[in-house]
Amino acid sequence: MLTVATALLLPGAGRLRCVFMIKKALLAASAVVLISACGSVGIGSEPSPSPPDGPGVGFDAMVTEKDKTITIQLGQKLEVVLHAKTGMTNWSNVRSSDTSVLTPIVNPAATAVRGATLAAFQAEARGQAVITASAGADCSPGQACPMYAILYSVTVTVT
Repeated sequence: MLTVATALLLPGAGRLRCVFMIKKALLAASAVVLISACGSVGIGSEPSPSPPDGPGVGFDAMVTEKDKTITIQLGQKLEVVLHAKTGMTNWSNVRSSDTSVLTPIVNPAATAVRGATLAAFQAEARGQAVITASAGADCSPGQACPMYAILYSVTVTVT
């Protein structure tokens, strides 16, 4: 018998044809499952990267979102490594309150892992400066979004 929709010649008639079509559908479904399993990747949120153990190459000190104060010496370079919290955007507007004491510099490792914000500063004069950064709620486009933000700050004393 020739089917109109697929132009396939199906063996037999009636019950035998139905068994043939079911086997064909099961084979196709199995092939799809096997192919998709070969290249599968875990679904869900990626684990947040762990903070580095020490400052990057060329830096004398490092602070993360867990630090509140640090003391460095005149001329030293400070690396700031901030990790985004779940449900929040990446940290932004990383700034020094006194650029005469703590001047922003280029961070050669500026290509951070996803969810990490990098910044760098150099101690130019003795004194104190506060490094601040902010992050907001991470919302899907077109969805209602709560209007809140978090602020990070670390006090840097240059001796």
